[in-house]
Amino acid sequence: MAPRLGLVTYQLAKDWDVDTIIANCVEAGFEGVECRTTHAHGVEVSLSAAQRDEVKAKFAQSPVTLAGLGSAFEYDAVDGDELRTHIEGTKQYAQLAADVGCPGVKVRPNGIHVDEGVPIDKTLEQIGLALGECGAFAKELGVEIRLEVHGRVTCEPPHIRTILAHADSDNVFACWNSNMQECDESGSIDASYRLLEKDIRLVHITELWSEYPWGRLFELLNDSGYDGFMLAEIPESADALRLMKYYRALWLAHGARGR
Repeated sequence: MAPRLGLVTYQLAKDWDVDTIIANCVEAGFEGVECRTTHAHGVEVSLSAAQRDEVKAKFAQSPVTLAGLGSAFEYDAVDGDELRTHIEGTKQYAQLAADVGCPGVKVRPNGIHVDEGVPIDKTLEQIGLALGECGAFAKELGVEIRLEVHGRVTCEPPHIRTILAHADSDNVFACWNSNMQECDESGSIDASYRLLEKDIRLVHITELWSEYPWGRLFELLNDSGYDGFMLAEIPESADALRLMKYYRALWLAHGARGR
């Protein structure tokens, strides 16, 4: 098995409906997609049961996998009612994922509230406990919860490790996000990767021509036997298909064991 290349609808595909996503991915050699909330694909909790079945059938009848749903739920809120809204929203998204045949929901850490008198350790614990509740609910549906390495401060891998420890769940995983904050002073991502390696279920990648150590990431993923999706978050383009085809070629050149 080997990593598979896919697309996040964020930016490049935000204005594409499901049929266009599938058609463009097939033509460009992308095997999967993460449908991020609020985009034109319309895969949202507002869908009826019949509409959910239709989305599921479209992907099932194509070579493109609905690899994930990308939500914006976060769990750092100081206000308890706001926190509960995000937890319950996550559960609704997990149900949506189950209904459309999708294996996971991406969530995120985001803010901290030290300026409001809340110690960062308390916020990390709160995020983790909320994720534990979401993970338990989603597990009953056969859906994973994937925590994106995200946020100005919370994206630091030791903080993600702490959050996952507080979640204490076998159904809450990490979504590697290819941030420069994953690099140490020498530019290496090895320590950060090793910290999260066993929990990585999804990988987001960006412009493969940037200074991020892409070659080393590919080596680490291959060496650890990662066979999940590497999902591209890339900017809009007037010639999207051409960009996608070039992107796939560069992905292979960086060392992906493409199929």
